[in-house]
Amino acid sequence: MSGTVIQCLPEATADAVRLADKLGVPFHVIGVHRFPDGELRVTVGPVAQTTILYVPLDHPNDKLIALLLAAEALRRGGANRLVLVAPYLCYMRQDKAFHDGEAISQRAIGKLIAAAVDRVITVDAHLHRTHDIRTVFPGIEAEDLSAMPAIATALRGIDWSSVVVGPDEESEPWVGALADKLGLAFAVGRKTRAGDRSVEIAFGDPKLFKGRPALLVDDIVSSGGTLTVAAKALHAAHAATIDAVIVHALFPSEMIKDFHHAGIRSVRSTSSVPHPSNAIPLDDVLVPALTKEVSL
Repeated sequence: MSGTVIQCLPEATADAVRLADKLGVPFHVIGVHRFPDGELRVTVGPVAQTTILYVPLDHPNDKLIALLLAAEALRRGGANRLVLVAPYLCYMRQDKAFHDGEAISQRAIGKLIAAAVDRVITVDAHLHRTHDIRTVFPGIEAEDLSAMPAIATALRGIDWSSVVVGPDEESEPWVGALADKLGLAFAVGRKTRAGDRSVEIAFGDPKLFKGRPALLVDDIVSSGGTLTVAAKALHAAHAATIDAVIVHALFPSEMIKDFHHAGIRSVRSTSSVPHPSNAIPLDDVLVPALTKEVSL
């Protein structure tokens, strides 16, 4: 039985192939067949002592079932160690019951995954009140990596007068860290949310943006409302140009046209989720975290 292999779901093949090449390990695409009633049949590739499962967990429900079925087949086939690389990690936003009767999805999904694998590696997980990702996955190893080094590398050479902009106070720590790496000014907005698709954003000193390029940075974009509202506020503040960088691009690809109409000149995302806007690979973030799995 070989040492280490990467196995991935079909939609993540390009990223998994690139990662396998950098680690110098073989890869295999997991076969997924859907029966007429919606059930899945999963077929894994050759089993290794250590299997890295590369599964970005956007549109997660089917992927979670496929992950559990793949883990069962790999364990039964003799795999000693399963490492889940989920650059985007689903069901993290609901970390408490905000209303009576609500499920705490972070707790439920964390226990489900922890029972199937030995280690979880993710990137900029959507954690609020959870300060240590290891508490999400009881009894196993877990790391939450930062995409900021990869983003900073991709933005080298950016106009020195640019302002790095976060849409809300929550984004301040990592927007500030990115601005510091690039030697740029930064600002964050004050966001008021009236619903899943209704937000208002205001900036404390709109004069900061007049005549200067603005770089909007957000961790997750799904409905696109926050990004669009922030862009309109920056346009009203007379920013010279507006570009957007996103860690996790969960929005439909056709929404890029809406962003352009809102005044956003370009939209780039990391490779955490396969998406047409991908322009910033996370390989150099993931490879160091996986090197020990190859040498085991």
